[in-house]
Amino acid sequence: MSERLATELGPQDPPAPPRSASQASAPGQSAQWDGPTYYGRPQLKAAPFNNWVVGGYIFLGGLAGAAALLGAVADRTRGPEAAPTVRRGRALSMLAPTLGAGLLIYDLHTPQRFYNMLRVAKPTSPMSIGTWILMSFSAFSMLGTAASAASRWLPRLPFLRRTARAAQIPAAVTGAGMTTYTAALLSATSTPLWAAAPQSMAVRFGSSSLAAGAAALSMGDTGRVGRALDKVALLALAADLAATCVSHNTYRKTGVAPALEGEWGKLEKLGATGLGTLLPMGLYTASLARGRSPALSTLAGLATLAGSAMLRVSIMAAGDESANRPDVSFRFTRPQNLPKRRSRWFRR
Repeated sequence: MSERLATELGPQDPPAPPRSASQASAPGQSAQWDGPTYYGRPQLKAAPFNNWVVGGYIFLGGLAGAAALLGAVADRTRGPEAAPTVRRGRALSMLAPTLGAGLLIYDLHTPQRFYNMLRVAKPTSPMSIGTWILMSFSAFSMLGTAASAASRWLPRLPFLRRTARAAQIPAAVTGAGMTTYTAALLSATSTPLWAAAPQSMAVRFGSSSLAAGAAALSMGDTGRVGRALDKVALLALAADLAATCVSHNTYRKTGVAPALEGEWGKLEKLGATGLGTLLPMGLYTASLARGRSPALSTLAGLATLAGSAMLRVSIMAAGDESANRPDVSFRFTRPQNLPKRRSRWFRR
């Protein structure tokens, strides 16, 4: 029957493929790339994360880690003068093991995936190392916060205060890891925007978290500690701005900059950089020039926190855009954009 039908219909000509990507109709296609593609279709799959949920976890984790780090430094350098700041730092450190961990487990959809990752420790896996950083930070921050709270109810038990001060040291160390490990995790994927500038993105995440932690701790503090925290926030924002410039220059060189042309790119530029970096830098500078204005410091702190959150969400979403656009992914995988081979001395 099939042979008879084929005889009646005669030979069929196959559809002619487009000669280049510019002739293939695909959403988000860029005329800047005129090389071959899979008929205009993406060669990569976007990450399955919910950008708002995972972006919120990254923001809260970085904020909690930076708050724990700054609180420990303030306790060691300022002593009793920094007691309110230290208490706020311990309270903010609880954002990671509570709200942050809840958002992370929610996005996994299957809670068993989280504790199954605890069965191994793989040094070459950012996911494995990040899981253990999160668990270690959560354990030490909860221990320090609980011991600090109990010491106020039971002042006759001095070992509680000693426990709280001892726990804040490893909490600060792992808190520093909380501010940057998510950048390493994203950079280890094939998503072009995340993989293009791993070092500068780590600096952006770390400095933005440090600025957000200092901003949150300085709110309501009218003493010398608050002024010192404003200076820390200003310096961290300056580092964030420098890393942002380096990142965008790298995006242009590697051909992934078109992924930031859409709405999420505008949010990254106007929200994260404009509202979250340039505006608070100006406000902090004006505040410190006047000896520290509580109103200006609070406005700068709120802008810093908002920008830090928008940075994570916009980078997550723009990364998906870079994976969905074949012109971006094919341009990024050109030989000159591949990692350089290390010399024999570095391989030893």
